[in-house]
Amino acid sequence: MNYLLLTNQEEQKSEENWDSWISLDNNTYVYPTDYEDSSPCERHVPGFNSLTLLVIYIIVFVFSLLGNSVVVFVVCSMSRGRASTDIYLMHLALADLLFCFTLPFWAVESHFGWIFGTLPCKFISSFQEASVYSGVFLLACISVDRYFAIVRATRVLSSRHLLVKVICGVVWLMSGLLSVPLAVQREEIFPLGLEHPICYENLTGESSDQWRVGLRVLRHTLGFFLPLVVMAFCYGWTVVTLFSTRSQQKHKAMRVILAVVLAFIFCWLPYNITVLIDTLYRGGSLEETCNVRYRVEALLEVTKVIAFLHCMVNPVLYAFIGEKFRNELLTALYKQGIISKKLWVSYRKGSAASVPSLRSRNTSVSV
Repeated sequence: MNYLLLTNQEEQKSEENWDSWISLDNNTYVYPTDYEDSSPCERHVPGFNSLTLLVIYIIVFVFSLLGNSVVVFVVCSMSRGRASTDIYLMHLALADLLFCFTLPFWAVESHFGWIFGTLPCKFISSFQEASVYSGVFLLACISVDRYFAIVRATRVLSSRHLLVKVICGVVWLMSGLLSVPLAVQREEIFPLGLEHPICYENLTGESSDQWRVGLRVLRHTLGFFLPLVVMAFCYGWTVVTLFSTRSQQKHKAMRVILAVVLAFIFCWLPYNITVLIDTLYRGGSLEETCNVRYRVEALLEVTKVIAFLHCMVNPVLYAFIGEKFRNELLTALYKQGIISKKLWVSYRKGSAASVPSLRSRNTSVSV
């Protein structure tokens, strides 16, 4: 996690003897200030001070916690008709919950510095890393599941819930293993020029730059672009198949799933592209100047905020697009005695046409 260094431009301009500067993206790096400019490079991004990030992180945390908790509640309350996609979506909600639980720590750190010590730094960093990996892996699994259910017209993956649960377990195991390198290197450190400690990768030696770039390449390939290729292939064939059929139920079964994938791409693709560009500069593949550095920092801040918003987006899509999700939510609330039978019956009368879809095992809770 990266943090805003200084919010006062005058303080930044006065520190002309800094030996290093710290990037503002999620993977903090130290760069030597070996540029020929007579004054230090401007690092302040207007509108993104520490208080702004604190407020944004807390808002995202609250809405993500509420929305994804509702998704888990609805799926767990389903007495029958739980499809394989429902299980994947529940685990996706759990991944978003894990991600959002880390936001209060980063919110405090962005304003007050890392005050929690080295051990929490390792755990929180690994939790966030694992949640990002598990989220994209689960989306890839959903795309494969829909491919077999619609394109191949088979229920092998959709009907064997034990297999789906095993796949989810493997996803969580892989995500945990991939988060270990970051957890090992993260420590509470006191960098030169900062008043507060930060949670940072404490790397020294000639191989430190190679390690950082390697970690980023791993995250780019396994944590985004490779799953994105799988999703593009599976959903490409799925959409082609749906266009050739008149089944309205199958069309409905894809609306929310495609919306979830598009939301993921919209939130995370700009950030990953920006981080990739930043990686090329840091690895020495591209020549960097103060103007380029400032532009990259600005893009990192904007795209990072957009990426972090993703953990609260999916429940909103389910609520506004998923007809079955709304029905299942009202049914769960009625069973728990939260809403009256009159309201529940009234809503079901208004959505009587969708009752058959509620019992279909080939659709998901989000449909």
